[in-house]
Amino acid sequence: MGVPGHRLDAMFNPKTVVVVGDKGPNYMWLQNNMPFKEKGGNLYSVQLDAKEIEGIEKLGIQNFTSMADVPELIDYALVAVPRQVSPFILKDLIAVGANGAAFFTSGFAETGEELGIKLQNTLVDMAKPANFNLVGPNCMGLYLPKVGVRFNNDAPIADDGKIGFLSQSGTHGIMFSLVAGANGMHLSRCASFGNAVVLDVSDYVDYLMHDDETEVIGMYVEGARDGRRFFETLREACKRKPVVVWKGGQTSAGARATMSHTGSLASDQAVWEGMMRQCGAIVTNNLDETIDVMKALTLAKRPAGRGVALLAQTGGQSVSITDAFAKQGFDVARFTDKTYAELESFFNIIGGSFQNPLDMGGTVQGKTETLQRILSIVEADENIDAIVMELSAMFAARQWKAKPETLTDMLDTLKTHQEASGKPFFAVIHPAHEAEYIASIQPEFHSRAIPVFASFERAAAAVKRVYDFHNGG
Repeated sequence: MGVPGHRLDAMFNPKTVVVVGDKGPNYMWLQNNMPFKEKGGNLYSVQLDAKEIEGIEKLGIQNFTSMADVPELIDYALVAVPRQVSPFILKDLIAVGANGAAFFTSGFAETGEELGIKLQNTLVDMAKPANFNLVGPNCMGLYLPKVGVRFNNDAPIADDGKIGFLSQSGTHGIMFSLVAGANGMHLSRCASFGNAVVLDVSDYVDYLMHDDETEVIGMYVEGARDGRRFFETLREACKRKPVVVWKGGQTSAGARATMSHTGSLASDQAVWEGMMRQCGAIVTNNLDETIDVMKALTLAKRPAGRGVALLAQTGGQSVSITDAFAKQGFDVARFTDKTYAELESFFNIIGGSFQNPLDMGGTVQGKTETLQRILSIVEADENIDAIVMELSAMFAARQWKAKPETLTDMLDTLKTHQEASGKPFFAVIHPAHEAEYIASIQPEFHSRAIPVFASFERAAAAVKRVYDFHNGG
């Protein structure tokens, strides 16, 4: 759908993509974007080097030696040329009326070198008067899963993306897209924008907050060139949809590193944190926290209150999960008398407990009908706003391996409950000594869109961030 009329719309919904300066033997950028061609997009190459043209044409890609020869209007170009050549390429793109381009090329102001600074200023002086959408330089550019534009060959192609992600770091942009995909979450649009000399983070946020295909916005950012505009844009975006902000350069040493990475001047951390609170953004500190929050936002219903039912498999784990959620300010509330009466009628007391938290391993082991019964009873309890269930690799993996159908039945039971429930449901499965096996069954959770976390602490922290966002905490 996009955002018709927005200056970035043609670039974010391209019909014609041009790769400039790709080289063999792998032709990385053309290979990355082959799905765009397979989906019916116009994928072309512009390359002057005669030694490279034969390899490009063997890929089935038409090559041109002049930008002016490209037969369609260029919506998006990916430029991978030496930095000294970049101004000439930009001049040609502006001349043909291209809608925008990402400059993978690095070696600009981030180096601190006089030549790099001069070349970057040249790009700015050319692009701004022409109102040209320059992404970068020193970036990976755009990842548009729905149309098949990619900045990495392993990035998923998907039509159901809900997450818009912005990254000043190419690596973090790639990592987020891959890890999100591995966790069953797809992106709507993603931009790695590097030095951000023309288009800054605010330009991308402005687009994503108006984009109906993007339900949640996430970003890794090291700094903003126009702090006031970023504050105002972010505050408006947070009114429309959740925005998750992972800030790089939180320490003095990290701030120094941002200068050599993207040429960004990191702001004072206390000032930054105050700005995030005023905007209402969800703040994270690393990739894992960002992925966890995205799970809670996109795969679970909204938590309406602080009352949680904690369903553990053993006594020790029931204590640990309680500590994790209580430390985050959740209320591990007593159930109503009606709930206790219903649980007492069938709960296996030997080695267990039906207080909150539940110690229920002996009651539900291999009995999906009993699990469903417990979930239904707890779901109806008026003191409970969310349910968190531990799945024990230490005890259950042996049974799941011996009888794979028991895992399937359990997951189907959880999915049925999740869909019927009006309250959010979260699963926690620590890999324990079964890390390889647990990794192998993770896709079973993801295919059912069940939010699963690797520890009680990670689950509690993610749910707390989401609860605070929705409830002004």
